[in-house]
Amino acid sequence: MTDAAIRTDDELRDLAETAGRELEDATAPQILNWAAQTFGSRFCVTSSMEDAVVAHLASRARPGVDVVFLDTGYHFPETIGTRDAVAAVMDVRVITVTPARTVAEQDAEHGPRLHDRDPDLCCALRRVEPLAQGLAHYDAWATGLRRDESPTRANTPVVGWDARRRKVKISPIARWTQQDVDAYVTEHGVLTNPLLDDGYTSIGCAPCTRRVLAGEDARAGRWAGRGKTECGLHL
Repeated sequence: MTDAAIRTDDELRDLAETAGRELEDATAPQILNWAAQTFGSRFCVTSSMEDAVVAHLASRARPGVDVVFLDTGYHFPETIGTRDAVAAVMDVRVITVTPARTVAEQDAEHGPRLHDRDPDLCCALRRVEPLAQGLAHYDAWATGLRRDESPTRANTPVVGWDARRRKVKISPIARWTQQDVDAYVTEHGVLTNPLLDDGYTSIGCAPCTRRVLAGEDARAGRWAGRGKTECGLHL
């Protein structure tokens, strides 16, 4: 299938459902090789810049692969630094997507610290809506979701159908453990966010992310005390 090939939504959904079954036991490189061969330039990776593991894997399957980074305006400086380092040293093309409004413009319309008062709305404005725009030109996107991260991600398929965006969603390391991630990082010298060495195990926007305490799951530091576990990108 060439890069110019266009598939209908029904074709993409059927493709996702079939691949989800057939690739369940495939390795991450095998899954990404399938994605690169199947979708070509209509395939991208999304990265929060917690680490560059999936971007590194995907760059081996498709050198120069697009890596979409969502700059919410609330990131830690270390996250922006990781994005810049990935763009500088890896064989990928980092594409930064931003919300329609700056933080100041959002504050003027909704009041300051919307993330404290209505985190779901803040995530919708600064994450969900801009990512939908950023993925508009792709048929498939890869994520770093893993089943061991939290109960809400325990059933993540390696390939599935993203009904909200009408795209194929690929999670090549869904079956990996944190030990697998750490081993890959060490073996290949993959870039990681410095905050991972400072008590953070899942890194999002600075106002809504804290260090994880002993015994907590990896995503316990996200939206702590807000009754929220996902930003909406993966629901």
